[in-house]
Amino acid sequence: MLKQGFDLKLGQTLSMTPQLQQAIRLLQLSSLELQNEIQQALEDNPLLQLADESDDSRPEIPSESPVEPDVEASDYDPPADAPVEQSQLDTEIPDEMHMDAEWEDIYDTRSSNSDGGGDASGFLENQGDTADSGLQEHLLWQIRMSNLTSIDKQIAETLIGSLDDAGYLCDPLDEIFASLSDELPIDIEDVEVVLTFIQQLDPLGVGARDLRECLLIQLAHLPESRILFKARQLVEKNLDLMERRDYKEISKRLKIEQGELEEIILLLRSLQPRPGSAYSSTKADYIVPDAYVRKIKGEWVVSLNAQVTPSLQVNQYYAEMLGQVKSEHDASYFKANLQQARWLIRSVESRNSTLLSVAKAIVDRQSAFMHYGEQAMKPLILRDIAEELEMHESTISRVTTNKYLYTPRGIFEFKYFFSSQVDTDTGSSCSSTAIRAMLKKLINEENQHSPLSDNQLTNLLNEQGINVARRTVAKYREAMSIPSSHDRKALVST
Repeated sequence: MLKQGFDLKLGQTLSMTPQLQQAIRLLQLSSLELQNEIQQALEDNPLLQLADESDDSRPEIPSESPVEPDVEASDYDPPADAPVEQSQLDTEIPDEMHMDAEWEDIYDTRSSNSDGGGDASGFLENQGDTADSGLQEHLLWQIRMSNLTSIDKQIAETLIGSLDDAGYLCDPLDEIFASLSDELPIDIEDVEVVLTFIQQLDPLGVGARDLRECLLIQLAHLPESRILFKARQLVEKNLDLMERRDYKEISKRLKIEQGELEEIILLLRSLQPRPGSAYSSTKADYIVPDAYVRKIKGEWVVSLNAQVTPSLQVNQYYAEMLGQVKSEHDASYFKANLQQARWLIRSVESRNSTLLSVAKAIVDRQSAFMHYGEQAMKPLILRDIAEELEMHESTISRVTTNKYLYTPRGIFEFKYFFSSQVDTDTGSSCSSTAIRAMLKKLINEENQHSPLSDNQLTNLLNEQGINVARRTVAKYREAMSIPSSHDRKALVST
């Protein structure tokens, strides 16, 4: 017989508040997406402003007490005589937020296509100046971060000042040397060395003296292949044929078939004949680092890029109006906007704090990479950082996606520093990134007429105590777009 009755059960459920949802969403945004988000909020919410915005032009309102100086959102409390209850305005995100809830067709001529200027609004307008200053500032920034000597940096500044909008060196090298030799104890060879250094900076190929040199610089950074070899031949000796679209003569001189010619043309079209042009357009799409790591007094120091995320605060003038409005509708409007401003400020602060903590943890684990490069990369997985910072892996995943770290060795996405491990004979481990770097070094140093096979590469790694299978070596080699030993030998024979 069935019994009917009531059964009361107690339980707990986890609900995610709107402010927590906002914090999590901001955490996974890229720096550009975050800037757009903040800009939109600044336009929509009168109670939100940049911390360095001046309030000098705001209108005066009758008030028995003077307007107080600007204060941070977390320090602001509405006047006691506000027509809404104080307790209603104290709904904030807690101090410790737990966010672990679930070429054109053919290269014609070297030219610049700079408009200068920009059309962004708000704080974004300061992110990029005019064409040449944008490129020059980007290069000077990299020079300042480099380990060049003070004399070499002075040479670099002069060379960068001689670039046109397209990134080409306008003045002859001997004239640049002559302008420097009276002040610096240098030879023209010193200027040539620094110019070569600049040509390897971002954007790759900047500082070239002509189109041929510009393209060759970019080709030199691509993985070796037969198509690359033939493309280099075309640029070095027959670029004029490319400009005339004399494909028949190109095929004849390079001794290639139609299919290979198409691949070569496709490769050359993927290059940038005007490397500086990206900085002369308001739609420039380049990576801006979220954080920097610099060596200061022997220690690696991590800091956030303040220009990516500006400091926000509550607009004091409009906040004061909250205590003076009589209409319930107006009071509700100001209350809601004040609350949203405070939530956004706290969410951005939390995002920055988490980003900095993760960046510091990564640098601590990968300090050897900062010193020695890829071969010194250590195994690292998301769980390692999550456990160290007592955060969920999903949080670490969000904060390492589309976030970039500027290091003395270049700009890398946070995720670059994470890789699986391979055991060694000594009981320690080696990262897959380091193994790839070792393989690349072994292949670069091999006898080109007798390239190392995958078996030989495997044995060489095993001799260094790294236990890795031949199929793993083949997988890593293919991932780096390095041809097999048979194909590498064929390239030398051509």
